[in-house]
Amino acid sequence: MDLQDVKPILNEAKESMETTIQFLENTLAHIRAGKANPRILDAVRVDYYGVHVPIANVASITTPDAKTIMIQPWEKAMMKPIEKAILNSDLGINPTDNGEAIRLSMPPLTEERRKQLVKQARMEVEEARIRIRNARRDAIEHIKKMVKEGLPEDVEKDAEEQAQKLHDQYIKKIDEMLALKEKEIMTV
Repeated sequence: MDLQDVKPILNEAKESMETTIQFLENTLAHIRAGKANPRILDAVRVDYYGVHVPIANVASITTPDAKTIMIQPWEKAMMKPIEKAILNSDLGINPTDNGEAIRLSMPPLTEERRKQLVKQARMEVEEARIRIRNARRDAIEHIKKMVKEGLPEDVEKDAEEQAQKLHDQYIKKIDEMLALKEKEIMTV
Protein backbone atom coordinates (compact mmCIF):
# COMPACT_ATOMS: atom_id res chain seq x y z
CA MET A 1 0.00 0.00 0.00
CA ASP A 2 1.22 3.50 -0.83
CA LEU A 3 0.04 7.05 -1.44
CA GLN A 4 -1.86 5.96 -4.57
CA ASP A 5 -4.19 3.92 -2.36
CA VAL A 6 -5.00 7.03 -0.33
CA LYS A 7 -5.69 9.32 -3.34
CA PRO A 8 -9.36 8.28 -3.75
CA ILE A 9 -10.02 9.13 -0.10
CA LEU A 10 -8.44 12.58 -0.46
CA ASN A 11 -10.31 13.15 -3.73
CA GLU A 12 -13.57 12.23 -2.05
CA ALA A 13 -12.83 14.69 0.77
CA LYS A 14 -11.99 17.39 -1.78
CA GLU A 15 -15.22 16.72 -3.71
CA SER A 16 -17.21 16.96 -0.51
CA MET A 17 -15.52 20.27 0.37
CA GLU A 18 -16.10 21.62 -3.15
CA THR A 19 -19.80 20.71 -2.92
CA THR A 20 -19.97 22.54 0.41
CA ILE A 21 -18.46 25.66 -1.18
CA GLN A 22 -20.97 25.55 -4.07
CA PHE A 23 -23.86 25.09 -1.65
CA LEU A 24 -22.64 28.01 0.47
CA GLU A 25 -22.23 30.26 -2.61
CA ASN A 26 -25.80 29.49 -3.56
CA THR A 27 -27.10 30.06 -0.03
CA LEU A 28 -25.26 33.37 0.38
CA ALA A 29 -26.53 34.58 -3.00
CA HIS A 30 -30.09 34.26 -1.68
CA ILE A 31 -29.40 36.51 1.31
CA ARG A 32 -30.58 39.94 0.22
CA ALA A 33 -27.97 42.63 0.57
CA GLY A 34 -29.71 45.90 -0.25
CA LYS A 35 -28.91 45.89 -3.92
CA ALA A 36 -30.99 44.21 -6.59
CA ASN A 37 -29.98 40.61 -7.27
CA PRO A 38 -32.22 38.48 -9.53
CA ARG A 39 -31.18 35.35 -7.59
CA ILE A 40 -33.44 36.32 -4.69
CA LEU A 41 -36.29 35.22 -6.99
CA ASP A 42 -34.85 31.70 -7.45
CA ALA A 43 -36.99 30.26 -4.66
CA VAL A 44 -40.23 31.93 -5.82
CA ARG A 45 -42.42 29.54 -7.80
CA VAL A 46 -45.21 30.62 -10.12
CA ASP A 47 -48.17 28.57 -11.33
CA TYR A 48 -47.70 27.98 -15.06
CA TYR A 49 -50.59 25.93 -16.43
CA GLY A 50 -50.77 23.83 -13.27
CA VAL A 51 -47.01 23.38 -12.82
CA HIS A 52 -45.02 25.38 -10.27
CA VAL A 53 -41.90 26.73 -11.97
CA PRO A 54 -39.27 29.38 -11.15
CA ILE A 55 -40.10 32.88 -12.43
CA ALA A 56 -37.02 32.70 -14.68
CA ASN A 57 -38.79 29.92 -16.65
CA VAL A 58 -41.64 32.22 -17.69
CA ALA A 59 -40.06 35.68 -17.86
CA SER A 60 -36.84 37.56 -18.42
CA ILE A 61 -35.39 39.06 -15.26
CA THR A 62 -33.09 42.08 -15.42
CA THR A 63 -31.63 44.66 -13.07
CA PRO A 64 -31.79 48.05 -14.83
CA ASP A 65 -30.20 49.69 -11.77
CA ALA A 66 -28.86 48.75 -8.33
CA LYS A 67 -32.26 49.10 -6.62
CA THR A 68 -34.63 47.61 -9.23
CA ILE A 69 -35.45 44.18 -10.61
CA MET A 70 -37.56 44.09 -13.78
CA ILE A 71 -39.56 40.99 -14.66
CA GLN A 72 -40.88 40.81 -18.20
CA PRO A 73 -43.23 37.85 -18.68
CA TRP A 74 -43.07 36.13 -22.06
CA GLU A 75 -46.85 35.81 -21.97
CA LYS A 76 -49.12 38.67 -20.85
CA ALA A 77 -51.30 36.14 -19.00
CA MET A 78 -48.42 35.47 -16.58
CA MET A 79 -48.40 39.04 -15.10
CA LYS A 80 -50.95 38.34 -12.35
CA PRO A 81 -49.63 34.86 -11.35
CA ILE A 82 -46.08 36.27 -11.07
CA GLU A 83 -47.27 39.21 -8.96
CA LYS A 84 -49.27 36.84 -6.75
CA ALA A 85 -46.28 34.51 -6.31
CA ILE A 86 -44.04 37.42 -5.26
CA LEU A 87 -46.65 38.77 -2.82
CA ASN A 88 -47.09 35.29 -1.29
CA SER A 89 -43.31 34.76 -0.95
CA ASP A 90 -41.27 35.81 2.07
CA LEU A 91 -39.35 38.47 0.08
CA GLY A 92 -41.28 41.33 1.65
CA ILE A 93 -41.25 43.33 -1.59
CA ASN A 94 -44.37 44.71 -3.26
CA PRO A 95 -44.36 44.37 -7.04
CA THR A 96 -45.64 47.18 -9.28
CA ASP A 97 -47.06 46.37 -12.68
CA ASN A 98 -47.06 48.87 -15.57
CA GLY A 99 -48.93 46.56 -17.96
CA GLU A 100 -45.74 45.48 -19.74
CA ALA A 101 -43.44 44.42 -16.92
CA ILE A 102 -43.33 43.93 -13.16
CA ARG A 103 -40.98 46.17 -11.24
CA LEU A 104 -39.53 45.28 -7.85
CA SER A 105 -37.99 48.21 -5.99
CA MET A 106 -35.57 47.02 -3.34
CA PRO A 107 -36.32 48.84 -0.10
CA PRO A 108 -33.25 50.11 1.73
CA LEU A 109 -32.22 47.83 4.58
CA THR A 110 -32.40 49.11 8.13
CA GLU A 111 -29.29 48.81 10.31
CA GLU A 112 -31.06 46.16 12.39
CA ARG A 113 -32.04 44.15 9.30
CA ARG A 114 -28.45 44.35 8.02
CA LYS A 115 -27.21 42.93 11.33
CA GLN A 116 -29.78 40.10 11.12
CA LEU A 117 -28.62 39.27 7.59
CA VAL A 118 -24.96 39.22 8.68
CA LYS A 119 -25.93 36.90 11.53
CA GLN A 120 -27.76 34.64 9.06
CA ALA A 121 -24.73 34.61 6.74
CA ARG A 122 -22.44 33.73 9.66
CA MET A 123 -24.71 30.83 10.65
CA GLU A 124 -24.63 29.48 7.09
CA VAL A 125 -20.83 29.84 7.03
CA GLU A 126 -20.48 28.03 10.36
CA GLU A 127 -22.49 25.10 9.00
CA ALA A 128 -20.20 25.02 5.96
CA ARG A 129 -17.12 25.03 8.22
CA ILE A 130 -18.54 22.06 10.12
CA ARG A 131 -19.09 20.17 6.85
CA ILE A 132 -15.49 20.90 5.79
CA ARG A 133 -14.17 19.67 9.16
CA ASN A 134 -16.33 16.55 8.89
CA ALA A 135 -14.96 15.78 5.42
CA ARG A 136 -11.41 16.08 6.80
CA ARG A 137 -12.27 13.92 9.82
CA ASP A 138 -13.86 11.22 7.66
CA ALA A 139 -10.80 11.13 5.38
CA ILE A 140 -8.39 10.86 8.33
CA GLU A 141 -10.47 8.10 9.98
CA HIS A 142 -10.48 6.18 6.71
CA ILE A 143 -6.69 6.59 6.39
CA LYS A 144 -6.19 5.38 9.98
CA LYS A 145 -8.20 2.24 9.16
CA MET A 146 -5.92 1.68 6.17
CA VAL A 147 -2.88 1.73 8.51
CA LYS A 148 -4.37 -1.31 10.25
CA GLU A 149 -4.63 -2.91 6.80
CA GLY A 150 -0.93 -2.33 6.11
CA LEU A 151 -0.57 1.31 5.00
CA PRO A 152 2.88 2.58 6.06
CA GLU A 153 2.81 5.21 8.82
CA ASP A 154 4.84 7.74 6.81
CA VAL A 155 2.23 7.54 4.03
CA GLU A 156 -0.45 7.98 6.68
CA LYS A 157 1.26 11.15 7.96
CA ASP A 158 1.59 12.55 4.41
CA ALA A 159 -2.05 11.80 3.67
CA GLU A 160 -3.20 13.40 6.93
CA GLU A 161 -1.13 16.49 6.11
CA GLN A 162 -2.76 16.67 2.68
CA ALA A 163 -6.22 16.33 4.25
CA GLN A 164 -5.33 19.16 6.64
CA LYS A 165 -4.07 21.34 3.76
CA LEU A 166 -7.34 20.76 1.88
CA HIS A 167 -9.25 21.67 5.03
CA ASP A 168 -7.24 24.88 5.52
CA GLN A 169 -7.62 25.85 1.86
CA TYR A 170 -11.41 25.49 1.92
CA ILE A 171 -11.84 27.14 5.33
CA LYS A 172 -9.87 30.13 3.96
CA LYS A 173 -12.17 30.23 0.92
CA ILE A 174 -15.23 30.19 3.21
CA ASP A 175 -13.82 33.01 5.35
CA GLU A 176 -13.22 35.09 2.21
CA MET A 177 -16.79 34.45 1.04
CA LEU A 178 -18.13 35.58 4.43
CA ALA A 179 -16.01 38.75 4.40
CA LEU A 180 -17.33 39.64 0.94
CA LYS A 181 -20.95 38.97 1.91
CA GLU A 182 -20.66 40.98 5.14
CA LYS A 183 -19.19 43.90 3.21
CA GLU A 184 -21.99 43.63 0.63
CA ILE A 185 -24.66 43.58 3.34
CA MET A 186 -23.21 46.40 5.44
CA THR A 187 -22.47 48.76 2.50
CA VAL A 188 -25.23 51.33 2.43
